[in-house]
Amino acid sequence: MVISMNEIIYDPLARWLGDWASDIGIGSVCLRLMIAVLLAAVIGCERASKRHSAGLRTFILVSFSSALAMLLDLFLMQETSVKFPFLSAASVISIAMLSGNSILFSSRNQIKGLTTSAGLWSCGIIGLTAGAGFYTVTLISFLLLLCILTYLPAVETYLKNRSNHFEIHLELKSRENLQDFVTTIRRLGLRIDDIESNSAYLGSGLSVYSVTITIASQELKKYKTHSEIIEALRSLDYIYHIEEMN
Repeated sequence: MVISMNEIIYDPLARWLGDWASDIGIGSVCLRLMIAVLLAAVIGCERASKRHSAGLRTFILVSFSSALAMLLDLFLMQETSVKFPFLSAASVISIAMLSGNSILFSSRNQIKGLTTSAGLWSCGIIGLTAGAGFYTVTLISFLLLLCILTYLPAVETYLKNRSNHFEIHLELKSRENLQDFVTTIRRLGLRIDDIESNSAYLGSGLSVYSVTITIASQELKKYKTHSEIIEALRSLDYIYHIEEMN
């Protein structure tokens, strides 16, 4: 007895829409592509509103191409002897390469674009599920991805600000001020774990460092956040600029 894929995987939305939504026809193809585009547009708007490198069009194109690749694979597997979704596999690899190119390294030794890169890859996978006709999985995955990108940054910021370890970008007016800074840090109940000179600022007249700090004082751990500690250090005359690194 041969069991069809629709009997193995129960999709409530596909069952509600009817058999036409599960078959490869003009109507179902248009529906799947529209779902892939619309959901990606919402994710893209969320990223663009926060001025990230990959915005609305990038997310839409990634999701649209993934859905189209999956549809073509399904058609070829249905009409020919092809048994492996080659186009979908190639699209996953392409999205991974595209996502990797969105990761940037700033002059302050910071890695930027990791979340956007992961978001692009996730959006591409959602495009594949839309193209495959897994409507319920697509909708649930979209809602989860949107919540992760929208609400988790605040939680992440809170947890990082309460951590006993943080890294700062430090610009001193003179190299001779480094010892004064180290002395002040120790008096505040902080411990310097690592100091790395930033060569990107050679010739600027400033002494620039990446400093890893641990909060050693129990009082500071309980009552002070990273922002408050950095604000206190910013008042020192010999500090030109200071900020926490992400």
